[in-house]
Amino acid sequence: MLRSVLPLLAGGTMLAGCISVKAPDKPIEINLNISVKQEVVVSLKQDAADLITNNPELFPK
Repeated sequence: MLRSVLPLLAGGTMLAGCISVKAPDKPIEINLNISVKQEVVVSLKQDAADLITNNPELFPK
């Protein structure tokens, strides 16, 4: 069985062809759309809470 498979594998590798790798003509462009809105909102919310806590006379109830 092994002897009958070897010629098929050898023939398949001869017919496989050539693989070439070529660098692209244009530079690769990667677009990163990252939203930092949540981080900014949390930071501003914490700053506002600290301001109210440290200066209660500015924000009477």
